[in-house]
Amino acid sequence: EVYFKNLSKQKQKEVMEKNGNNHKLRVCVATCNRADYSKLAPIMFGIKAEPQFFELDVVVLGSHLIDDYGNTYRMIEQDDFDIHTRLHTIVRGEDEAAMVESVGLALVKLPDVLNRLKPDIMIVHGDRFDALALATSAALMNIRILHIEGGEVSGTIDDSIRHAITKLAHYHVCCTRSAEQHLIAMCEDHDRILLAGCPSYDKLLSAKNKDYMSIISTWLGEDVKTRDYIVALQHPVTTDIKHSIKMFELTLDALISFNKRTLVLFPNVDAGDKEMVRVMRKKGIEHHPNFRAVKHVPFDQFIQLVAHAGCMIGNSSCGVREVGAFGTPVINLGTRQTGRETGENVLHVRDADTQDKILHALQLQFGKQYPCSKIYGDGNAVPRILKFLKSIDLKEPLQKKFCFPPVKDNISQDIDHILETQSALAVDLGGTNLRVAIVSMKGEIVKKYTQLNPKTYEDRLALILKMCVEAASEAVNVNCRILGVGISTGGRVNPREGIVLHSTKLIQEWSSVDLRSPISDALHLPVWVDNDGNCAALAERKFGHGKGIENFVTLITGTGIGGGIVHQHELIHGSSFCAAELGHIVVSLDGPECLCGSQGCIEAYASGIALQREAKKLHDDDLLLVEGMAMKEEEIVSAAHLIQAAKLGNTKAESVLRTAGTALGLGVVNILHTVNPSLVILSGVLANHYVSAVKDVINRQALSSVKTVDVVVSNLADPALLGAASLVLDYTTRRIY
Repeated sequence: EVYFKNLSKQKQKEVMEKNGNNHKLRVCVATCNRADYSKLAPIMFGIKAEPQFFELDVVVLGSHLIDDYGNTYRMIEQDDFDIHTRLHTIVRGEDEAAMVESVGLALVKLPDVLNRLKPDIMIVHGDRFDALALATSAALMNIRILHIEGGEVSGTIDDSIRHAITKLAHYHVCCTRSAEQHLIAMCEDHDRILLAGCPSYDKLLSAKNKDYMSIISTWLGEDVKTRDYIVALQHPVTTDIKHSIKMFELTLDALISFNKRTLVLFPNVDAGDKEMVRVMRKKGIEHHPNFRAVKHVPFDQFIQLVAHAGCMIGNSSCGVREVGAFGTPVINLGTRQTGRETGENVLHVRDADTQDKILHALQLQFGKQYPCSKIYGDGNAVPRILKFLKSIDLKEPLQKKFCFPPVKDNISQDIDHILETQSALAVDLGGTNLRVAIVSMKGEIVKKYTQLNPKTYEDRLALILKMCVEAASEAVNVNCRILGVGISTGGRVNPREGIVLHSTKLIQEWSSVDLRSPISDALHLPVWVDNDGNCAALAERKFGHGKGIENFVTLITGTGIGGGIVHQHELIHGSSFCAAELGHIVVSLDGPECLCGSQGCIEAYASGIALQREAKKLHDDDLLLVEGMAMKEEEIVSAAHLIQAAKLGNTKAESVLRTAGTALGLGVVNILHTVNPSLVILSGVLANHYVSAVKDVINRQALSSVKTVDVVVSNLADPALLGAASLVLDYTTRRIY
């Protein structure tokens, strides 16, 4: 408020003289609840600070005036605003009908208020049913409407209400570039749209340096430290009340199990809110030593609480919008905020249908610190809004004009537009080659680049960057829009952080390597990294035999043996990212030594390296070559020679392949008895040579209940690249847990 009072009065005078208009703009700000007041208050302070331009009338209605929700009109009085009118508009009830009746009651009461105030313009915020009543009344009484936060996308009935208010409003203040584009797409006049940012960010971005420990102590107890508590704020979803109540119950169970001090705020006034309060009381939340249940926290104090929390959980728009300004971890539950733009601090749990899933999300997020996000504002929204208000010409016709796009008689499109496709850069780090490809959404490899994989870390990373930059440039020429970079690499990978933890012996100097940061910084694209076996499974899930299959296993048979496990449509990584190391299942206690240091692993029998080893032994004993085979003197013996010899009737070579196939089959039987998939996919250059042997072993050794499993050979030409691409194509829009 002090800031606005100190604005240059001389400049204001010059503007008024230039316009030749001494009429003060009479602005009515109507606030319905604690949430919209946090957005409207900064604007109200700005208007109040410029009395030579504006007259401010404040109308309070909705849950502000209900004791169960904290009588939050008092905070408006504490901010030294004169409340012109108080309207009791909430009809108490348990279902959707109460919301309809509340809108009707507001529509009955508002005309008299607006007739007395005769405002030039009414400022309406957001997407609540109360706001719809305000906008409807003002529109029908020929009062200009300025709508705050239009054009955004979320879940539930709020979306429909927000867009309905947009169509009634004459002027629009939006917070993000996407929201602005949505308003334009909805045929709103571009000249009447202001991209200002969220007004609450004007306060948020200067809030964190204030004294906060006393606030934390007041609301959570003196023994609570920063980053060691949770803020929970969850509202009913009016389009699916029963499910949202169940989700709230699971959330409370998870929070009780998580055993951290938690501040729980009461839900909004919506159908189902009373049932949510009953759930809280049934579980004893108000008397639980780890919980503090409150009806309302003043906004200044609330932002300090979320700024220093270890995590925020629930489905409030505050979590996906305001909390990003502090980098506080957020767990967004359910579909209420589906479609909102979010920072990387938000983890979405769309299907919050089990306590374990919510608890696991808490374990992933609690205590982290993310970069601060300014998606919704830069701290300068109010000056822009005030300037926008001053520019409104009351002499302009009141009738709205919609800017419909032209309708063309000729509906044909340019071929370049038709062919432009969303694509990914896929990187495959093999033991010998480094490959980069442009892969389309349909799994087509549009262009591929191959180089020998350098031996040192520095050379390898430099080559990856060089090849990715070249491929990204070429993507423009082939009408592809690159959404991100997916990397498939050997070894143990932490996909959450994009770090190669430990490499295989085939790739040197490739342990504890952060791949995500340098590549993302260089290309300005999101980057995903995973193990090559997991990538093969993802490729099958998106493009191959695994598409639509709930539970399946992929086995790669190549230089080594790897694989991936998909369970309930999700890839399994394991607690230390070591799941699906299928090549190191032990099938013999005294078998040959494996590269991992153990003995008797599948990889020691059935990998390309193992077959090459046995081929060399036969060749050294002059037992490999048979009639029809020839080798040059300098030619290196490989697994291919062993396979050729077996095809030409070499019984020794046939025995080696039979043993390898049996070892692989025994490994598959162990997998069937452990995770019980409905499908096993053999991938890689050796798959066709092993499929019959694997089926035979399953018929001999497996339990009868798993013998019906399908064993197929992959039909994908390049699963590593396709899997790397699927990392991008499946997860580009936002993180989903």
